[in-house]
Amino acid sequence: MSADKELARAAWLNEADTRAVMDALHAGGGSARFAGGCVRNALIGEKVSDIDIATTETPEKAKALLEAKGIKVVPTGIEHGTITAVTPTRHIEITTLRVDVATDGRRADVAFTGDWLEDAKRRDFTINALYCDADGTVHDPLGGREDLKARRVRFIGDAHQRIREDYLRILRFFRFHAWYGKGEPDVASLRACAEEREGLRQLSGERVRDELLKIARADEAGAAFRQMAASGILAVVLPEASRLDRFEKLVGIEVQQLFVLDADPIPRLGAMLDLDEAGVKALAARLKLSNKDRDRLTAMLTDKTKIVCYLSMREVRRALYLMGRDLFKDRVLLGWAEDRPGHNTFQWRALLAMADSWQKPELPLTGDMIKAAGVPEGPEIGRVRREVEEWWIDSDFIDDEFSIIERLKAVVQATVY
Repeated sequence: MSADKELARAAWLNEADTRAVMDALHAGGGSARFAGGCVRNALIGEKVSDIDIATTETPEKAKALLEAKGIKVVPTGIEHGTITAVTPTRHIEITTLRVDVATDGRRADVAFTGDWLEDAKRRDFTINALYCDADGTVHDPLGGREDLKARRVRFIGDAHQRIREDYLRILRFFRFHAWYGKGEPDVASLRACAEEREGLRQLSGERVRDELLKIARADEAGAAFRQMAASGILAVVLPEASRLDRFEKLVGIEVQQLFVLDADPIPRLGAMLDLDEAGVKALAARLKLSNKDRDRLTAMLTDKTKIVCYLSMREVRRALYLMGRDLFKDRVLLGWAEDRPGHNTFQWRALLAMADSWQKPELPLTGDMIKAAGVPEGPEIGRVRREVEEWWIDSDFIDDEFSIIERLKAVVQATVY
């Protein structure tokens, strides 16, 4: 393999569908290169999930070339030069080389170009301005290789200008440093982010939410959020984050003790917060959280069930039945993050393991059985069932049907119909 074709053996580059898309884009005489994250990740040995391609062809021409080869095309952002090739194994985003004509801090009006250097200059960070030919030859027009080697996230050109083009780049800076950086953030980039932070207020809740959750998933999320707090950025986008101490401990637990490979950001977000139901509702509305995530945060932060590391097996089963597996595990993680570092690790891990292996029991009592005991049709059936169920839970989910029937009889006898 030639030294200048260093990614020639990359698995994703040699997939049949990837090659078919590349061949189609070259069929019209233009050029196309893999761009951004797939090249960056391949160079440092990280997993490549998404493949992006940049091309000199216009979106309309690229669409026609792909369809001529039988490849389905979706015009996902054609006004900005982006289409998506849909193959049996991948969705590959293809974007025409662009230059910014006008920006307003949230979006850009673009013009198409055939100049690879101009396209690179409009990108955010040097480590994202990397390209690769179909044969594996890497192109680095702006020094991204050196920054990648040093694990340094640095804005292209003037950091203030890059940020003013799209203020979301402030949060992207912290995300990329959390995922790919080492040591302290680039000083000039960090200073620019702090000085431009008020521009974040004009962004939509959805865009802010997505970046915050991506940062929260990183192994270095604790340091990233501390840096955001120190630079005044967290006060703009997430002023409710009053428990960074608990958040950092939870991240450490998941990285060091649970070896989490793809962290769930919602418990991590919850660990930062100390809110009542109204507070969660307001936060969820601002960040446009899903109803599911809003309800999960509310339950996690307001549930009153006592969760401590020394619960007995019987207490664990009771809590799991009443709370459900997911809420129980969320509360265990919060409890563990409140504990002293390094203490009771075995016990907390055991609680999570018990939750994962738990199978919810079913009360062997039907409506017909309750009616046969003399309870009239209607709401009384539900009331009697609930009373028997409470006894059954207190009895540690006894599976002796005779005992359950006897308890049913006692409940019915205590009621005058």
